[in-house]
Amino acid sequence: MLNVGLISSWHVHAEGYAKELAASGKAKNVVLWDENPEKGRAKAATWKVEFEADYDKFIARKDFSAVVCGSPTTMHPSLLSKAAAAGKDIFTEKLLAVTTADAEKLAAEIKKAGVVFTISLPLRANPAVLYVKKLVDSGSLGRVTGARFRRSHSGVSDRWLPDYWFDVSKTGGGAMMDLGAHPVYLLSFLFGAPKRLTALTSKPFNTSSDENAIGIAEFKDGILGMMETAFVTYGVPDLLEVYGTEGSVFMEGSEVRVTTKALDAIAYADAKPKTLPPANPTPLMQFVDACINRTGSPEYFGLDDAVLMTRMIEAVYRSDQSGQTIVF
Repeated sequence: MLNVGLISSWHVHAEGYAKELAASGKAKNVVLWDENPEKGRAKAATWKVEFEADYDKFIARKDFSAVVCGSPTTMHPSLLSKAAAAGKDIFTEKLLAVTTADAEKLAAEIKKAGVVFTISLPLRANPAVLYVKKLVDSGSLGRVTGARFRRSHSGVSDRWLPDYWFDVSKTGGGAMMDLGAHPVYLLSFLFGAPKRLTALTSKPFNTSSDENAIGIAEFKDGILGMMETAFVTYGVPDLLEVYGTEGSVFMEGSEVRVTTKALDAIAYADAKPKTLPPANPTPLMQFVDACINRTGSPEYFGLDDAVLMTRMIEAVYRSDQSGQTIVF
């Protein structure tokens, strides 16, 4: 059984993590710290855990060996640095840090501490995405030339995002910093680090941060990838498209269609795969297993992945603000 300390209830996914841990049969939530003591005490009562208002006392406790961090993004460097120094295994909500400099410094501290580290990149465990990656890696699409992924919702336009989601001093950014992380880490999952990146953001509803954003990156072999996100669109499922010289694949939500020259030759265009790969365990459950079995950070959810994601998202904002293409 893995004993876990919960760092903050701030993030919209924090409650889901607490529930997933409690239901796993492999982990026990022990104590919660929160930057907002009033909210923290209420959440601790709901989650049936202790509450500790002093972070230094919290992280020094010996009755848990791992932490799950759902704090404001801008607090990650200070909180997770202390967690690493205390020898705690670390699971964190994305991003690792807002700036590349902070992400690299924190990653070095975590690596030096030798603890298990996992960052939440859930689409990398998704069956449809794993199927698309298999097509790309196997060469079934020929030479891949382009791709796009979009994740968006109506949180601003329909006014259902909480007010604190627009406090840039806590979030570090807007749509690209939040939802935009998904297209960023998905395309880097398929193609690796980009060579260069350019981007635009906008604020149709004039909130405090970007509500609409598009990044365009050049990856290896001339692959052009579009990373799209927004808080101002309604009814849009996840959309992934990968284009190749021998075929293309399209993912809409959990549905996948494939078109290839080989399928066209037998008049069987737009084929839907009969089966998708099984879903991998969620990043959180991969973390729990890694902590229990001491197998190290799970592949595709580690420090290098976390730092690259911050580099790419920081490049989006730098490009938008400067009007220049950012070279990696």
